[in-house]
Amino acid sequence: MVKRADGIYIDLGMTKSALMAAVTDVFQSGWYFTGLDYAALMLALYGVGRDPGALQALRLADNARVFDSARQALYKPPKMSLSYAEYYFQQQYTEAQTLPDGTLLPERPVQLDIDEFIAFMWAQNIRFGIDVAAVRAAMASAKPERVTFACDLEPAPGQDACAVEVSAELHRSDAPKARADGRIDLQSFQNRFPQIKAEMRLLQKREPVPGLPGFDLAGRKTEPPPPKDLKLAFLAGDGTEARRFEDGEYLVSTREGFLSVDTKSNRISITDKIISREGVSGRTTGNLQLAGAYEEYGDVQEQRDVTGSDVTVHGNVYGNIHSRGGTVVLDQNLVSGSVHNAAGDIRIAGVSSNSVVYAADGAITMQRAENCVISGTRVKIEEALNCEIIGDEVLVSVAEGCAIAGRNVEVESAGPRRRTEMVIYVLVKDVTQFDQEIEELEMRIAELAQTNADSQREIERISALPDVRRYLALAARLRTQELVLTPEQGQHLRKIASAVSGEMKAIQTLKQDLQVGMTQHKLLSDRLAQVVEHKVEAAGIARCGLHMASGETLVRTMPFAADSAALRQLQPKDLKQRLRGTPGAGQLLFADSAGSLDWHLNPRLRPSAP
Repeated sequence: MVKRADGIYIDLGMTKSALMAAVTDVFQSGWYFTGLDYAALMLALYGVGRDPGALQALRLADNARVFDSARQALYKPPKMSLSYAEYYFQQQYTEAQTLPDGTLLPERPVQLDIDEFIAFMWAQNIRFGIDVAAVRAAMASAKPERVTFACDLEPAPGQDACAVEVSAELHRSDAPKARADGRIDLQSFQNRFPQIKAEMRLLQKREPVPGLPGFDLAGRKTEPPPPKDLKLAFLAGDGTEARRFEDGEYLVSTREGFLSVDTKSNRISITDKIISREGVSGRTTGNLQLAGAYEEYGDVQEQRDVTGSDVTVHGNVYGNIHSRGGTVVLDQNLVSGSVHNAAGDIRIAGVSSNSVVYAADGAITMQRAENCVISGTRVKIEEALNCEIIGDEVLVSVAEGCAIAGRNVEVESAGPRRRTEMVIYVLVKDVTQFDQEIEELEMRIAELAQTNADSQREIERISALPDVRRYLALAARLRTQELVLTPEQGQHLRKIASAVSGEMKAIQTLKQDLQVGMTQHKLLSDRLAQVVEHKVEAAGIARCGLHMASGETLVRTMPFAADSAALRQLQPKDLKQRLRGTPGAGQLLFADSAGSLDWHLNPRLRPSAP
């Protein structure tokens, strides 16, 4: 310590132990500081208080003075506790005193001094934590009072290491979604599931910050608990990794995808699909328009729309699922909702009721369906009740009160349900245009066959005439050189030829006509065979297998002109009308309350009347 003209200064460049020894030496020597800056003392000895910055010497007090023993007697030991000290402040008086000249000085009130109080308490081993303001107020008060004048300083905990977000892409936006036309969609959120790009910094590690030590009344240091560290790699899930850069350690995405946070382990992953555990409702997500796959562990509430691809829902679905492709999987029930998949399959493990299920180019697999409209390329249902079902191939184990239409229909058991009839339609391609051409070809072939037969009979009639028969026989023997004529015989033959020349010309003309007719007959027969094959190819496969009718069941064909996909694309109400309305001009195949049916289309046969 150094005494200057304006007071006593303490050298902050010294160690804390050296400064403590210097201050203790002053108090133990019977001195005390006047005008002491107690906050400066605490700052110099314990580092508690305002930051001195680059200050080398700190003003500590005005001066130092001897602590008079009579003044020391005015102060009493404090009441000590584990973490605080109390002092009973009351008015102090000097004792009556007789001067040498015999003058009697009565008791006089004296004022306690804060600087003396600090020096006295230092001797009582209270070297930290005195509330100077409280002590001054108690000394100035005429009312006796017990005051807690000193307390321990508890250590200040440090700051644990943590990870902070450094990318705005991590934040969801639950604001209403703005449409392209400027209107606001109150049923959709702006950005419920953020999409992350590759090599994006997601989190930054903030290093742990040590806490500040505490001190007891004796000035002994109490160390704070060490802050907890953080391994950023523990937060890295699939698609992320921890990397160290010049400005710190970051969690970085290694691929593009959707953000997924595991609430149990706090691991952050970038996945190809969106995984949600909150369900789809107006409160949690609103309607969803997703660019990729989606997996939901909660329920999809009524009037909620989910649009994406490869949609998987582990809860119940009361709303609408729209998939652009992939596979739609529902692990629970579909109730009063709908599922549409433009290019993929649909699988429903629970019960479907009062719903619409449509796969434009995919298979549908369901366990139990009630009052549903179902359309797909291939439909397989274990139990269907009061449903309208259409597909290229339809497989149903138990059907009651349903209207089923398909190119290939297989039903184990079918029957009505209450007042709803059971009807099965076998979709048969309308190939009547081929039948008309076949009929025309068959007529022309028959006409040619008749004409050719007439020509052949006429040739045979003329050839049977006596003169013609003799001439033909001689001509045949001459061609084979079985007969050689003399000049006289040759002249006779020429006379015979001249006599039958008219008949021979007629035979020659008939043979030429017959040759043309046979050629035309061959060409038309080949054309007929081609048209029949085209008809068979166009008609395709059409069959119905009904293993057991357990009630009045109707099976008939349903001709259609276009591709069966056009029928499957009908709106639900139109499809219901088509299947439940008045039957068309199809062929009745089965109408009974018992029995079975195994029918296969033979397009080579002419259609019979309905």
